[in-house]
Amino acid sequence: HPKLPGTIYTAAEEIEQAGGKALPMLCDIREEEQVAEAVARTVEKFGGIDICINNASAIQLTGTLETDMKRYDLMHQINTRGTFLVSKMCIPHLKLADNPHILNLAPPLDMKAKWFKNHVAYTMAKFGMSMCTLGMSAEFARDGIAVNSLWPISTIDTAAVRNLLGGATVAAMSRSPDIMADAAHAILLRPSREATGNFYIDEEVLRAEGVSDFSIYAPDATGPLAGDFFVPDEVFARTDTKVKRLF
Repeated sequence: HPKLPGTIYTAAEEIEQAGGKALPMLCDIREEEQVAEAVARTVEKFGGIDICINNASAIQLTGTLETDMKRYDLMHQINTRGTFLVSKMCIPHLKLADNPHILNLAPPLDMKAKWFKNHVAYTMAKFGMSMCTLGMSAEFARDGIAVNSLWPISTIDTAAVRNLLGGATVAAMSRSPDIMADAAHAILLRPSREATGNFYIDEEVLRAEGVSDFSIYAPDATGPLAGDFFVPDEVFARTDTKVKRLF
């Protein structure tokens, strides 16, 4: 992608250089056959599936009249349908795992009108991912499969922020993706039968793990961080982090 750094192959190289194992695959998560093949190849290579992370997402922050249906369909096919489909294909294998987890990069279900009024199509698609967390966590609790969501309290310095959500100005008020990786790691180590159905916030996950210094995730920040979309007011009320609400 011209606006995204690296490829699936360079990502696999980094994983292997860090001591892990990787199987890079081109896969359109809108296509059921491609997802089924990706899951089958993963099981064949690694012997099973322990974790499913749904991170793929499409975004367009436009109002109803400005949102063309092609873009509407893309957001719903990738965000909501993609999360449902990939999870569905992985669940039969997750049932065989010792500590199975599904982790959706999706926000808490804060149903205030302010999250809908300016970009209802995107919010519907993103909250669809959150509804997968709500429903599947209850549906598969007896199988011991944890299904949770993880969302950042602040914006994260990603290509989406730099290209769509404020550019360098907002990027300078953002944390690095490392905080999401560290929070996800902490969640995925928790017992799946005990930690399920949660809408986790990255900073709160790490505080529970004993982390108190968050400056490492935004070493160049000189002022308040930019608060992310969809974060409930009560989350900001209980944090010590200085956050400026931009959305």
